[in-house]
Amino acid sequence: MSSTLRQRRTGQSNNHAISASPSAGGLASSEDDVLEMMGHQSITELPVLRQAQPDSEESASSGIQVVQEVTRIPTAQKTKEETKPSATRETTVITATTTTSTRLEEIQSTSDDIIAEVPQSTSAVASTTSISMSSLTAAARPAMSAVQVHKDEQRKKKIAVRALSGAGLIAVFTSCVYMGHLWVCGIVALSEFLLFRELVKVRYNAYFHTIQDTIPLFRTTQWTWFFVAIFYTYGDFISEVMQSNPDLHYLVTYAQYFNTLAFSLYSATFVLTIATMQAGHIKFQLNQLCWTIVVLCLTVGQMKYIMHNIFNGLFWFTFPFLLVVVNDIMAYFSGITCGRKFIHRPFIRFSPNKTWEGFIGGGIFTMIAAWYLSRFLARYPWMTCPVNEFRLVQGPLTCENHHVFMIAQSVFPNQIFEVFPKGLVKLIPGIVEICSVKRDATFANMDESIASMLGTSAPILTRCISGEESHTFHHFELVLKNVYPIQIHALWLGFFASVVAPFGGFLASAIKRAYGIKDFDSLIPGHGGVTDRLDCQFLMALCTWVHYNTFVRMATISVPKLVYFYNMLTAAEKQQFLEDIVPTAAGKEGRKQLLKRFQEYALSGTD
Repeated sequence: MSSTLRQRRTGQSNNHAISASPSAGGLASSEDDVLEMMGHQSITELPVLRQAQPDSEESASSGIQVVQEVTRIPTAQKTKEETKPSATRETTVITATTTTSTRLEEIQSTSDDIIAEVPQSTSAVASTTSISMSSLTAAARPAMSAVQVHKDEQRKKKIAVRALSGAGLIAVFTSCVYMGHLWVCGIVALSEFLLFRELVKVRYNAYFHTIQDTIPLFRTTQWTWFFVAIFYTYGDFISEVMQSNPDLHYLVTYAQYFNTLAFSLYSATFVLTIATMQAGHIKFQLNQLCWTIVVLCLTVGQMKYIMHNIFNGLFWFTFPFLLVVVNDIMAYFSGITCGRKFIHRPFIRFSPNKTWEGFIGGGIFTMIAAWYLSRFLARYPWMTCPVNEFRLVQGPLTCENHHVFMIAQSVFPNQIFEVFPKGLVKLIPGIVEICSVKRDATFANMDESIASMLGTSAPILTRCISGEESHTFHHFELVLKNVYPIQIHALWLGFFASVVAPFGGFLASAIKRAYGIKDFDSLIPGHGGVTDRLDCQFLMALCTWVHYNTFVRMATISVPKLVYFYNMLTAAEKQQFLEDIVPTAAGKEGRKQLLKRFQEYALSGTD
């Protein structure tokens, strides 16, 4: 038996003896087998395997010890196996398992005489085989590497920090809305300052080596352009508030110089920019000037009317802002949970984290939030009442509610449904099919003129009855009862916040990718800078102002505005204006009295 076993042992390498006895369970019959099992590791990295006599009590424990040491190498030894991907490590373990099973079958098929001579070692071999297979099977299970565990922990920590910072931002936002319109304007102005700073800093940091000591007053000219744009934009806003408030009409004399002063500042900044250009850097400076103008268009230009939205009623600032927040949050979670599970095609190629599932999921939740959130906010005068004065502490607001904030019955124009397929329109809850009914035989041959006199020439419209031959489809009708009209407007704003506004964020992603930065700043933990959070708000604010002035604000002229413009007229123009609007039927004396009273009213703003 001993001679037979010795014949089956193979060579030794690097002073490490590799045993192929039955007590070793056929795990490795040669140096090459061991290398294949361990993913082509160096043989010097393997543990020393002890040889045991098959008849001794040490045979079973020796076999078990060999198996335990071999299967422990991928995790206990610091080898190159740790640096392989998890899929490669699993393949290595599976290969080792297959090799072990094959080698065991070869030994069992060719060593009947050995088994006959060593009956006691059979149980040891079986025990060793069972242990080795169970150990390798456990090793074949997917396991997270240290790098993956660290990455997963970092991801959870990032989500926690992001959620905590988001809660803080919401608290600041809610506090400003609660304190009043002027505080909201202040936080918006601060945001615009930070937005401009972060965006111009992108190119400033990228080309600092070119700018330093070569281009004089570079940052000075950038910020001068910003303040000129702010002065022009909000000078117009202040003038609008003064026109709407008779108590501020005494400032008319000063307000009329706003445009002149803004143009003077623009001219001075223009001259300063051209005067600082250097002969060897003109092309670079023109590129920087273009970037500054683009940043002004993105920030000040698109947010020019956000102050108007605030003073038209906090609803027109708060509601669109929250829609974008809802869309951002739900798109993030939809992308995490369902991203690339249904649509594998990339959504935005330069932003691989954006998915179709996130875009669609965010849109669905935003539309639902738009319907119910608008109904909730419409109940509070603090949100719906406009203001025309600057107060640091705003008192309770009372006003005559605009009709969009009052419960009513809303009828949709039937032309809206003509652009969509009938099958899709029928899926809308509450939609009604209206059919025209053929005239009765009594009126079939009646002359059109007589029919029109009797009122029978117009088609008879009624609700369609399925299977009725006399009914011909005419149009769809949708009537919503007990809803706020603002909810209908909210659906359009929600649609815009879901489909168009996110592209502001995609533009920000493109800028960050172009300049190789992760975030615009580190001001907000877990979020980055102000631009990272408000990148979708620019276009949304502009859309809200356009929608309000197009579909909500019916009258653009008010009595305070008429008085404001009257005060800007000369004495001769005022006299002519009064003579034109005072009725002549009152007689000469009556007309003079009316003129006098009206002039006193127009000048003082009182009865």
